Amino acid sequence: IWSAGGLLVLFIFIPYFLKFRKQQKTDMERKKEAVALGADKPIAQYPQIDIMRCIGCGACVNACPEGDVLGIVFGKATVINGLKCVGHGRCAEACPVQGIKVGLGDIKKRDDIPVMDEFNETNIPGIFIAGELGGLALIRNAIAQGRLVGERIANTLEHSVKNGVYDLIVVGAGPGGISTALTALGNNLRCLIIDQQGFGGTILQYPRKKLVMTRPIEIPLYGTLDKPEYEKEELLEIWNEINNKYKLNVKIGEKLHNVVRKNGEFIVETQKDSYIAKRVVLALGRRGTARRLGVPGEDQAKVMYKLMDAETYTRNHLLIVGGGDSAAEAALGLARQQGNTITLSYRKDNFFRLIKRNDQHVKEMIKSEVYYVTVFLISSWRNILLTGVLI
Repeated sequence: IWSAGGLLVLFIFIPYFLKFRKQQKTDMERKKEAVALGADKPIAQYPQIDIMRCIGCGACVNACPEGDVLGIVFGKATVINGLKCVGHGRCAEACPVQGIKVGLGDIKKRDDIPVMDEFNETNIPGIFIAGELGGLALIRNAIAQGRLVGERIANTLEHSVKNGVYDLIVVGAGPGGISTALTALGNNLRCLIIDQQGFGGTILQYPRKKLVMTRPIEIPLYGTLDKPEYEKEELLEIWNEINNKYKLNVKIGEKLHNVVRKNGEFIVETQKDSYIAKRVVLALGRRGTARRLGVPGEDQAKVMYKLMDAETYTRNHLLIVGGGDSAAEAALGLARQQGNTITLSYRKDNFFRLIKRNDQHVKEMIKSEVYYVTVFLISSWRNILLTGVLI
């Protein structure tokens, strides 16, 4: 018996212990680096861990598709790089003790995220938020919030017909706005959607053939999106199919200027017209206004703030400014085109915001002799002389 016990310890327990200690040492080093870079303090969605429930099993770490958001330190799960969390929620699903939920991080300094209650109603009664304006990314979250908001309005709104007055106006024709409008339609509410660009929202601005990650989610009235990834064009076909099938009331090319509350109703003003509604849902994206750097040359025609089709750029020297996934994906797409030389400029000393897939592909291209990709890490944007395309 003692011999069997000794063999058990020798071949099972000791290797497990050594592996656990090595992993914990690695996670502690990653945590220390993240703290130094400020990456451990998320400013959007991230996994919130209940330390009292956590048993340190590591299921959440293994479930995370990004690979380095979570780690185990001193026997408890901890956030290593909160900035890389994209809100999949797989960590919460994998936790055997329900010790994790995905929510918003430290938003004290985020004056761009409105105050909302559990039904996504803002501090202005009657105005709701659906989609990434509320701080959570992903199509899945936008669709779920649209349904939540639509049902809340249907359950609390006093039903009365008044000429020229909508039950609700949805600003934004992306996934959140579409989901809200479909929920309203299912509850016999009169709904108007307005959007300054087109039906589909932020997805319209994605590069051609861009892969969009999703989780299984049911679109009100329509059915389920069950594939793990969709190309941009596939999703746009689905949105157009929905619009054609359900005949949603949509006005395209109207930019929101103001919302005024008057006599218990809302006057929604655009550059073309004004509309009256009992409730307003803001389902806006975050790509409507480009962020400028305040450097000489940024108003030139050759400087751009989004990449629609990488194939239109060949035999160019291109500068891409930024260290997020949009910048990385633009660099990857442009580097694959014939004759391009790509410089990727970022103000930090490491790309700690990239999702795992983009991070790996960028590193592979930098090392490859086939692609011309260089990285320029700087401390100040104002030292840049713009000589190419700015994303």
